[in-house]
Amino acid sequence: MRRARVVSEPLSEYTRFEHDVTFRNIAAGEEVRWLARRRAGGLALPPNDFWLVDDGVLLVHHFSGEGDFVDDEIVTAPGTVELCRSAFEAVWRLAVPHPEYEPS
Repeated sequence: MRRARVVSEPLSEYTRFEHDVTFRNIAAGEEVRWLARRRAGGLALPPNDFWLVDDGVLLVHHFSGEGDFVDDEIVTAPGTVELCRSAFEAVWRLAVPHPEYEPS
């Protein structure tokens, strides 16, 4: 499983917490990479966080303007799935592996 996090720097307190506990994800077999938002300017990124479950299903997360969870949406529209898949791959190529990422 791969996880890419596009983050604003300096990291918020919560994102710093996520970084500090990511060793658990790594121990469970995940590959985790971090991309500073300032390095993502040339990428076309979807506006919502998402999980690409497989090549045909997205789980899209919706949050309020305050950052509170609102709901999840399952999306199977092929164009939307492909957009998110290609965006993830573009982020993955630019992102820094967790052991090498130094949060600011």
